[in-house]
Amino acid sequence: MSSFQGIWVPIVTPFVNQAIDFVALRRLVAHLLDSGVDGIVVCGTTGEAAALGKHEQLAVLDAVLEQVPPQQVVMGLAGNNLSELLQFQSEILKRPVAGLLVPAPYYIRPSQAGLEAFFKTVADASSAPIIVYDIPYRTGVSFEQATLLNIVAHDHIVAIKDCGGNLGNTLALLASGLVDVLSGEDNQIFNALCLGATGSIAASAHIHPELFVRLYRQVRDQQLTAARTTFFQLAPLIQALFVEPNPGPVKTALALQGLIRDELRAPMQASSDATTRRLENILATLKRDAR
Repeated sequence: MSSFQGIWVPIVTPFVNQAIDFVALRRLVAHLLDSGVDGIVVCGTTGEAAALGKHEQLAVLDAVLEQVPPQQVVMGLAGNNLSELLQFQSEILKRPVAGLLVPAPYYIRPSQAGLEAFFKTVADASSAPIIVYDIPYRTGVSFEQATLLNIVAHDHIVAIKDCGGNLGNTLALLASGLVDVLSGEDNQIFNALCLGATGSIAASAHIHPELFVRLYRQVRDQQLTAARTTFFQLAPLIQALFVEPNPGPVKTALALQGLIRDELRAPMQASSDATTRRLENILATLKRDAR
């Protein structure tokens, strides 16, 4: 079994005048580590990896590895050109990382047999553990249960980020014992942990990460009444962070806290005034409740 447990944050990529803001990145990484998160995921969806060049993705990874032990760093690996994907994988694996977060190839919508072949090829080529990223609303393709169980039987595939929205698949994965299940839908984190998920890769955990860490530890220690209270404390924040496309609201909330600039790359757009005001109110409430 893998070591992918606890709260992992799919870190945003801060920008200043459209260039990567490495000063803000270091500040944010230090803040997350000080809050007790278990790991950092670099260049996932929340990191706007699709808007970064490969050289930029590697630069972000290198910067994070300067601050974070390799066993606490996972790198995103996404694409639909298999040859280019494998070349980029080999570049990533020149660095020490705990694992690779790999979604299905997007847009082309392969068959179930195609999905199995894709993940086998990537896993066979990997010297680092693989986390399957099941997120059909971004890739355009869903895993059938039998396909998913066949894929995670590979020795190099040790975990799944579960954003599939299919409770049957989630329960089958948990029952199989083949992989760690990490919640990827933040509003389902409490339910998933209670069912036996080993942790979460949670974009929302950028904001008050210490509360997400507390929630995980409370469930782990069977303090379910306290965990439920913590989750309901976080629920308004989680809901607000996804009213507009991620990571827009996350970056707005981080900017309100003075950690980064509120800047994305087009075609992503900054949060609306209404969302910004909503986040201001939620952050004020959380700050008041923490006193």
